Amino acid sequence: MRYRIDFSSIAKAEADTAFLNFSQFTTPERAQAWYQGLIDAIVSLQEMPRRCPLAREDAFFSQEIRQLLYGQGKQTYRILFTVLEDQAIPTVRILHIRHAAQKTIGEPEVED
Repeated sequence: MRYRIDFSSIAKAEADTAFLNFSQFTTPERAQAWYQGLIDAIVSLQEMPRRCPLAREDAFFSQEIRQLLYGQGKQTYRILFTVLEDQAIPTVRILHIRHAAQKTIGEPEVED
């Protein structure tokens, strides 16, 4: 089965921000290659999106949240998505694109 890819407006903005952040530390060509790799990774979710593990955010939401990791080392990003089977066309909804070091979405604040 082939899934349609749908981006939330937040995920689009986060992808642009990640590109701008990455481009500050490298050449324009390398930044463009990184961004194209990000898009290619997302497009790969058209086939077997459930191959990706549940994200740590899954514990905080009623909807199943999965993640696909992209990048290496300090440049690893988490592509957070959900799989919508109950649509006319099965869809992978990209919810967020977050740096791996960012705080878990939905996790309760811990007071000191």
